[in-house]
Amino acid sequence: MRHTVARVDLDALRGNVRAIRGLLEDGALASGHPAPGIIAVVKANAYGHGAAAVAHALEAEGVAMLACADVDEGVALRDAGVPAPILVFGALGVSDLDGIFSHRLTPTISSPWAGRALADAAAARDTVLGCHVKIDTGMNRLGLRHDNLRQTLPAILEAPALRVDALYTHFATADEPESEHFALQQQHFAAARETAAALGLRTTHAHAANSAALLRDERVWFDAVRPGLLLYGVVPPPLMTTLALEPALSLHSRVVAVKGVRDGEAVGYGQTYRPDGPRTVAVVPAGYADGLDWRLGNRGVVLVRGRRVPIVGRVSMDMISVDVTGLDVSPGDEVVLLGRQGEERLDVREVAATIGAIPWELLCRLGARIGREYGGGNSKCDM
Repeated sequence: MRHTVARVDLDALRGNVRAIRGLLEDGALASGHPAPGIIAVVKANAYGHGAAAVAHALEAEGVAMLACADVDEGVALRDAGVPAPILVFGALGVSDLDGIFSHRLTPTISSPWAGRALADAAAARDTVLGCHVKIDTGMNRLGLRHDNLRQTLPAILEAPALRVDALYTHFATADEPESEHFALQQQHFAAARETAAALGLRTTHAHAANSAALLRDERVWFDAVRPGLLLYGVVPPPLMTTLALEPALSLHSRVVAVKGVRDGEAVGYGQTYRPDGPRTVAVVPAGYADGLDWRLGNRGVVLVRGRRVPIVGRVSMDMISVDVTGLDVSPGDEVVLLGRQGEERLDVREVAATIGAIPWELLCRLGARIGREYGGGNSKCDM
C-alpha cells in the first residue's frame, strides 16, 4: 500500500448537507415558500472525494437528485448501485445516447441538436424522456441563448417524446460580489422563464444556484439548489458563512526518509533550495503525480509533529521534501497535507491561496493512485 491516502469523513459530508438544508428551511420559513430541494453535485469523482461512496451517503441523507458532468460519470454511479435520479450537466454526443436510456439518466438539452437527437432516440424506443433545458444567460458556454428561445425552444417543447422537467442556468460571477453580471444573469433568466411559459412550457420548475449563489441570494434558490464545494465543507472564496460546515476530506502521508543537508548543498531538481547552514529534511512520498501542485515547491507547508514545516525544493513526480530541522522526526511519522494535526489545521482554501489556485482545482486533481479511506456514515465503498 502507498503511504499517501485521502480520508473522507462521510459523517462530515452528511452534516454539511444538514447544515445547507437548515439554511434553506430557515429561508423558506421566512419567505413562506417551500424549501428548495438539493441537487448534489458529484462530478469529477465528487470533487476528488470518491463519487460512489459520496453518492451513497448523499442519497441516504435525502438529497433530491445527484448531478454529474457527463454520461460516463452517470453510468459509473449506476454501476456502483446508486438508484437516485442523476442529472447530466454536459453536452451530449451521438455515442452518449444509449447510456442515457440504459442507465436512466436525466440529460440536459443545451442545444437544438441535442433536443432533436434525444427526441428521435426516445421516439425510437417508444418512451417519453424527462430532461432539463439549460438557458445561457451570459456565461456563453452551454445552453440555449436567453434571447433566442422563440427560435430554439418550440421544437423541444413540441416533441412528443420529450418532457421538460425544469429550466436551469449557471452564474458566471456568483463568487464575485462586486460584479454586476450576477444581477444581469438573474434578469435574463427571469425573462427566459416568462418566454418559455408563453411558448407552452408546462412546468415552472427551475434551478440556478451553485454554492456561491446559494450563499449570496435567496432569490435564486427557486425549486432546487446545486451545491458542490459546500457539500464537501469548503466555502467558495472569497465568500464567508456562519454555516457549521466541516471539510470532509483530509490528506495524509508518512515520512519515508530523513536526510541531513550540509552547508552549501541543495535539495531537489534544479537545486532551487540551498539553505544557509545545515538542515534536516524529511522525504514524503507524494508528488505532482498524486495531484500536489508543482507550485507548492518552496512555497507550501505540511504538518509534521503538530507543526507547520515548509516544502523545500521542487515538487517531484512522486515525492516532496520538507524541512524538519529541530524536530524529532523519524521514518513512519505522519504527515498531513490537508487537514488537522494537533492544534494546527491546513485547509484547501489556504493552500490554494498560497499558489494562486482555487480549491476546486486542488481537490479535483487528487490522483487515482491515492487511496480513499472512508469513515462514518455509509463507508462500504472503499476505493
